[in-house]
Amino acid sequence: MQARRHGGLPAAVVRQLARIAAGEDRPKTPGLRPGGRLIREWNGVTHVVEVTAEGYLWHGTRHRSLSAIARAITGAHWSGPRFFGLSKGGAGR
Repeated sequence: MQARRHGGLPAAVVRQLARIAAGEDRPKTPGLRPGGRLIREWNGVTHVVEVTAEGYLWHGTRHRSLSAIARAITGAHWSGPRFFGLSKGGAGR
């Protein structure tokens, strides 16, 4: 009844829900392909992250998200793409 009165979900949300229901993985950060590398200096230490088909490799450990790596590096909650300068706002906070 609510959907009839106020309209259904936006088409983009319906497509996203269908992808989730089909078991498709979350999309990777745009522009990153396996074999790519991200380099970020933090507190005088250079961190290198390798992009793999399964996610990201940092210090010999696989991670599913850049945010998990950024949190491990800084000890604080960061958007991984933002920390590595891949999204609006850049790496400087």
